[in-house]
Amino acid sequence: MSSGRAAIIGTFKRCLETTAPKETPYKHWILERCIPEETVDAIIGLPFKAPDLGGVSGKRELHNATRTYFDRDNSARHEVVHDFAEAFQARETTDFIEKHCGLDLSGTYLRIEYAQDTGGFWLEPHTDLGVKKFTMLVYISRDPAHANLGTDIYDGEKRHVGRSPFRPGGALIFVPSNNTYHGFEPRDIPGVRQSVIINYVTNEWRAREQLAFPDSPIA
Repeated sequence: MSSGRAAIIGTFKRCLETTAPKETPYKHWILERCIPEETVDAIIGLPFKAPDLGGVSGKRELHNATRTYFDRDNSARHEVVHDFAEAFQARETTDFIEKHCGLDLSGTYLRIEYAQDTGGFWLEPHTDLGVKKFTMLVYISRDPAHANLGTDIYDGEKRHVGRSPFRPGGALIFVPSNNTYHGFEPRDIPGVRQSVIINYVTNEWRAREQLAFPDSPIA
């Protein structure tokens, strides 16, 4: 059962407000318990099957046909999807993100991907610079063996400098720029690594069906 829109907003705001950013190799925030425990459990319980990578990885777009989103259809079917999307569409949330992360989300659209990564998955270093104006990677799965499956962080020369902790309800936030390199180094993934990827994207985003509210830009 979902904890509800208001609880998601309140938990996220309290967490971000009390978390100081790290300045190197670029400004980013590492959050703990940024969404309610009930929300984590409800997302884990969603009936979506992890896609088969077919031995191919390195970029998420290589598997566009099998990716899952908190879109309008899934929002209508699943309470937690609806509550989560409503929480991050809310003016209260977007105003707070703008204030604390120093960006303007006006005219952007909310895009939320539910990622289920299995053995063989990896991501090359990339920045998200372009149509993505904000990135938040929320870690979901509770398997203790996933503790080392956080996002890898690189400097401007794509040298590996760190890794965010993978804790259920934790997250990594950054504002995409030309040096915000991140990825996922190849390593063993027991079971399914579950995470939620939150982006606010510009009107140039072509795949409108992926958006949570394709007809409602952030005010």
